[in-house]
This record gives sequence, structure tokens and C-alpha cells, in this order.
Amino acid sequence: MLKLMDLLMEGVHDKGIFKAVFMAGGPGSGKSYVVRNLFGIPDKINVSVTGMKSVNSDTQFEKLLKDFGFDPAELDEYPDELFSHLTGANKKGGAPTDVDSGLRKLAKNFTKAKQDGYMKGKLGMIIDGTGHHFGKIKKEKIALEKAGYDTHMVFVNTTLAVAQARNKERSRVLPEKLVEDSWTDVQKNIGGFQALFGSNFVIVDNSDTLSTKQAQKKFGVYVKSHINRWATQPIRNRLGQQWVRDQLKLKNAGIK
Repeated sequence: MLKLMDLLMEGVHDKGIFKAVFMAGGPGSGKSYVVRNLFGIPDKINVSVTGMKSVNSDTQFEKLLKDFGFDPAELDEYPDELFSHLTGANKKGGAPTDVDSGLRKLAKNFTKAKQDGYMKGKLGMIIDGTGHHFGKIKKEKIALEKAGYDTHMVFVNTTLAVAQARNKERSRVLPEKLVEDSWTDVQKNIGGFQALFGSNFVIVDNSDTLSTKQAQKKFGVYVKSHINRWATQPIRNRLGQQWVRDQLKLKNAGIK
């Protein structure tokens, strides 16, 4: 049986530790589809082939909707007040009307707790969000880097027309005005994200509707030139490097 210190030490050699990749792109951009093809995440499993954990509040939100008897596919048909209460968003677009209410807040709290747990374990993460709040992403990036992480971003881009068409095919359909507002907000942040992440920023064009085979071929170049390199290269963050050195010293000293 492994001793406690052995369990703590074995993470030093895990794939993807101290790596955090932000996914950005508006509703209907196909981020989840791209994530699966870029990182090799099978359906219904949240761990990639690189050992990185998927963090996605939308997945948790849809689960909660179903648990409480709501159909995600019919969300757009609910009355304005109920829609706002569940999602914290304004169905007609514009400023949110009830940000802190409903299942959306609960889903975000669950996801935040899960992400905090991953951070404590130094696990690699794929943080899937829209990216329409630049300040939130920046704050989260700083917190991760202070914890020892290398951070990166993959921006999944589409035209508005494609985003609207894909939205209608989603399991959770959003009002068209809400999709347009979110798409516009995300587009405005592209330049800011490029400046924030520098060479660790890549844009993936996902405007075409692709089969799984076509997607794997198209995204293969990104996997080889970016994703695999990010996940397997040595940790660059000095705090992360120091943590690994400290753990190896303890292990080499024979502390059990």
C-alpha cells in the first residue's frame, strides 16, 4: 500500500501539471467540439490524453437544469422572468437582470470549487468559457500564475451567422439577441487577449461545419504545434519549478 507521502509525491511526474489553457469563444463557436479534438477528450469524460482536467460551468448548468426538471433545449421558450432567474441573463440582450440568482450561480459555485481543488492538486486544466469578461480572465490568469501555473489561451472564432446557426442546434438554445451580444463582446476582447497571453495565444477558425474526421485533420496542426508542446514542455513558471524541486528533494531525502 502506498504511504501518504508517496501519494503526494507521485504528482510531480504527472502529465500536464501546472498547465492551464483558457478556451474562449462565444455561444455557438463550437468550443466543446474543438476541445475534444484538440485535447483528445472522449465524450462524457473530462480528462484529456495530456492529463488535463476540463473545467466547464455550462456542463454543470445543463446537468442542474435536468436535475430540477427543466429542459435545456426549451430554455429559450421560458418566460423572461424565469429565464432570467435560471440563467442570470437578460433574455432580450443587454445588461444582465439577475446575475446572482438561480441555477447558473449554483453551477458556477460548483465549478469554482472543482477548479480550486484542481489548483491545490497542481493538476493541469482546460478552462472552458466564453471570454466576454476580459477582466475576469485576466484576474484568473494572474491567480493561476501566482500558484505556479503556465497559462495559455485558445480562441475559437466563427462568424456571427455560423454562431447563430449552431446555437439553434445546441442542446441548450439561447435567444438570438443574447448570442449576438455575447459574440460581439468576445470579438472586442481578441486584441486584449493577444496582448495578455502573447506567444501563448492561438486562434482556431471553426466557421466550417466539419465531420469528426475532417476536424481531426484540420486541428492536427494545432495539436502538434501548440497543444502537445504546451502540455509536455518543462514548466516555465518559476514558482511551479520551485515546487517541483522541493518535492523531488523530499523524495530524494527518503521522506516517507
